Amino acid sequence: MSDLAPNDGLKLPRPGKRARFTANMRLLRHADFERVYKQGRRHFAANMTVFYLPRNQGEGLRIGFTVGKVLGGAVARNRMKRRLRETVRLHWPGAPVPVDVVINPKKSVLKVEFSDLGNEISRAFAVIQKSLEKRST
Repeated sequence: MSDLAPNDGLKLPRPGKRARFTANMRLLRHADFERVYKQGRRHFAANMTVFYLPRNQGEGLRIGFTVGKVLGGAVARNRMKRRLRETVRLHWPGAPVPVDVVINPKKSVLKVEFSDLGNEISRAFAVIQKSLEKRST
């Protein structure tokens, strides 16, 4: 068995390989990001802001990351995205909820402990799940 943490919703290509975000797990179009920003809800955390919007069609969560130039140079921005991607990969929610999520990090994402970042992501997914359950009832 692999030494990786469980990837509830992600499919591993074969044993020993890391899970990857496929195209249907990511927000790719600018229009999708804009729709989430304008019509979605927000969850504020210490090191990030999470925007989310339920979808009527499709299945599963789709995620996108936005890191503006204000947060630093290319090296710092790419490091933020890599840290966030790995944290989301490790804490991917198991329930196939049709929702689009956009994560906007703060500069502190570079300095925070990885476990704290994981706790924030888990909490954000729990808040999203609870919000969607509340809407469906």
